Amino acid sequence: MEIKKIAIVGMGALGLMYGEMITKACGNDTVVYVMDAERYNRHQNDVYIINGVEQHFHLQSAEEAQPVDLVIVATKFSGLEAALQEMRGLVGSQTIIFSVLNGISSEEFIKERFGDDNLLYCVALGMDAVREGTTLTYEHTGMLKIGCVEEKQRPALDAVTAFLDKAGIIYTVEADILHALWAKLLLNVGINQTCMVYATGYGGAFDNDKAREDMFDAMHEVIAVAQKEGVNLTEADFESAVKVLRGLAYDGLPSMRQDALAKRPSEVELFAGTIIRLGAKHGVDVPVNQRYYECIKAMEAAY
Repeated sequence: MEIKKIAIVGMGALGLMYGEMITKACGNDTVVYVMDAERYNRHQNDVYIINGVEQHFHLQSAEEAQPVDLVIVATKFSGLEAALQEMRGLVGSQTIIFSVLNGISSEEFIKERFGDDNLLYCVALGMDAVREGTTLTYEHTGMLKIGCVEEKQRPALDAVTAFLDKAGIIYTVEADILHALWAKLLLNVGINQTCMVYATGYGGAFDNDKAREDMFDAMHEVIAVAQKEGVNLTEADFESAVKVLRGLAYDGLPSMRQDALAKRPSEVELFAGTIIRLGAKHGVDVPVNQRYYECIKAMEAAY
């Protein structure tokens, strides 16, 4: 199978970055952004500026959507349910789907709606794309970690890796993609939530003794839950994540701290919410994530 037509659902930082990269490598007719009719009517004539260059993307109302070879889901988690509705016309029997959302939940929602014959699992790491209005800037495109959990998904994986090579998108194929998903969740549960609760950046999360203690405890709760889920997340993964976090720009802000400053909903459901639900499932106490969840929900309610 050769991937020739791609639909992206979501025009946030990652959706725009990947759309620009694919368009540049494969042609302007390769990518279409699909959305509900109301947003299409509002945005169909928008001009996007990516790293200073005008981009005229193809937008389409979900009502007009036809099956494509590949759907990339690039919404925020809060928009996933709407995205699944908007995707209905895009997904045919051979359509491959992967999500670049944070967390470990989006694939399960996609599987429930569309099955998993052509579903791939993906982690997006290391990009620094920032969207403000119709302007996107980035220096680092990062990489994708991609893989499958069942042999029936192997043809889809082969087709996507061939396409990513053509598009110039850096990736690795992970033999244990579920471990990779959990390893990123480990990092996000720690730094994203700590920076939001303690109103700080990357450096402050380590300088503040209480913040650092909470961050590390929240991460160890992730490891405990992962082990019960059959994912071999270990102390070595914790140490690796901490090394990554200590290498981040001191004054940099993770996405949830940016959400708090902009007074918009965060991804706490993806992070603490997931750990709380799975902790209850397995009888694992997760007090720090419970406290973080309650604190962040209170912060959001006060906007």
